[in-house]
Amino acid sequence: MYAVTGATGNTGRLIAQALLAKGKKVRVIGRDATRLEPLVKQGAEPFVGSLDDPAVMTKAFSDSKAVYAMIPPHLTAKDNRAHQQAVGDALAKAIAAARVAYVVNLSSVGAHLPDKTGPITGLHHQELRLNALKGVHLLHLRPGFFMENFFWSVDLIRKMGINGGAIRADLPIAVIATRDIAAAAAERLAALDFSGSTVRELLGQRDLTMADATKALGRAIGKPELAYVRFPYEDAENAMLGMGLSASVARDSIEMYRAFNDGLIRATEKRTAANTTPTSIEEFAKDFARAYAAPAQ
Repeated sequence: MYAVTGATGNTGRLIAQALLAKGKKVRVIGRDATRLEPLVKQGAEPFVGSLDDPAVMTKAFSDSKAVYAMIPPHLTAKDNRAHQQAVGDALAKAIAAARVAYVVNLSSVGAHLPDKTGPITGLHHQELRLNALKGVHLLHLRPGFFMENFFWSVDLIRKMGINGGAIRADLPIAVIATRDIAAAAAERLAALDFSGSTVRELLGQRDLTMADATKALGRAIGKPELAYVRFPYEDAENAMLGMGLSASVARDSIEMYRAFNDGLIRATEKRTAANTTPTSIEEFAKDFARAYAAPAQ
């Protein structure tokens, strides 16, 4: 049995589908039974419960040889660090209690740092939490900046005709499509070919600047002149508050963007065939164009 947390999210859903396609038994975990139903129709066993409850997660992980573990974002959390700690602690306790042998943990580039990285700090502490478990083989996946974050720019482009954010326009960073994270995780879960505690960075198809990415997105939506504008941190934080993010999440996000700009968050590995993934920004831009063309909600 494979237990998949965040099973209705960008990575968990694809991981579950990939494992089911290989004939594996998969238990999909989420808060909403309705959203799990498409995976149930594909053969998954549903489990509805809260990730921050150790007893519930112990039941979810029972009889599981391997777990895909992640701390889903909670964009309206009053205290984002407390949310990360509660979920992370529950997952770790459940993995130990259920005697899970293998865990693929979704972390992030920059998670080797103990602080000053916003939400990535919570992932650093989760790696330490899991590393303290005995008898568990761990693989910490550390992907770069998610291409899917650009979906937040759809309304900005529609209303103001620009893309923008707090990250420097000219800063090259590792940018990855979540489908590639899911593929890497599913491959390793199916093989269970890791032991001890190991780390694997996933750096996307190539490093990109925000200006580079914006040009690719602009071409895909018929706006080749689309420009990226770097916003002051205060303006970016106020924009996030206006989109409904909590003050804690917005503050944490700004700390992360500042850490990118200051060079704190960066890959620790040189780019190789092993940590390079296939989906280019041009390929992702096709999905972005579909989202941009869809009726506004």
